Amino acid sequence: MKYALGPILYYWPKQRVEDFYHMVAKSDVDIVYLGETVCSKRRELKIQDWLKIAQMLIGAGKKVCLSTMALLETPSDLAMLKRYCDQQDFMIEANDLSAIQLLSKQDLPFSVGPAVNCYNAQTLDLFLNKGMKRWTMPVELSHDWLRKIVNAPLLENKRTDFEVEVFAYGNMPLAYSARCFTARSENHSKDECKLCCIDYPQGRVVNSQDKNQLFVINGIQTMSGLKYNLINDLKSMHNTVDVVRLSPESEDTLKMLKNFRANETGQNPMPLDKEQECNGYWHKVEGMVQVEV
Repeated sequence: MKYALGPILYYWPKQRVEDFYHMVAKSDVDIVYLGETVCSKRRELKIQDWLKIAQMLIGAGKKVCLSTMALLETPSDLAMLKRYCDQQDFMIEANDLSAIQLLSKQDLPFSVGPAVNCYNAQTLDLFLNKGMKRWTMPVELSHDWLRKIVNAPLLENKRTDFEVEVFAYGNMPLAYSARCFTARSENHSKDECKLCCIDYPQGRVVNSQDKNQLFVINGIQTMSGLKYNLINDLKSMHNTVDVVRLSPESEDTLKMLKNFRANETGQNPMPLDKEQECNGYWHKVEGMVQVEV
């Protein structure tokens, strides 16, 4: 089983991003996803900065994948996507169908991210025919659903052609909108947002009326209020999941990576925080539920 770090979903200062990836280079992670996937206005790092970090990680023995935006809104967004897809040094994680189309036209292999709606074997087969080599299933789907789709007759002879990746730790990205919720929460328009996301390095918490942590808003992205944590479900993933993804929340994510590796066979389970963590979707129940394993 391999372990991956997804792209940083929050808006961090450039120095913090660079410091984080220097620590990642010393970690035992296998795959690292780089790039801005949420908002094109977040320009602390330019494409050349991401490529420099990618080269550094390659030198440290990591596999690197460049992640694209999940929601393209302007011609400049599309131009940036083309720049990512035109380089051939690193595999691309496509987070929308336009990226898949561009990469397929160039006959380049790619990974499909969790933002792409892929809910059946027919869609998965289509992506395989276009060049997909790794697929991260949408975060709201269950283990039972995953087993059914990868064992579908249509994919019977293709299972070894791609890797299956599962989002296993972090606040789950649930939805994207053309509106910027963080800017609105500070009474700014999206066009005059003042890049206020950078003031919330782990997003901005939204509580329900009864004071439960319901969502985290992160620019145009709505995330789960509770952290998804499948550390105690790793044993059930064998023979189904090839790559386990942790989403960077802070430097502590690298400590969590060690805990995941230590519990790969279920020998070192970790008690989940009943107030802060959940695993419901994996068990085919409401996402906010915590199921004892």
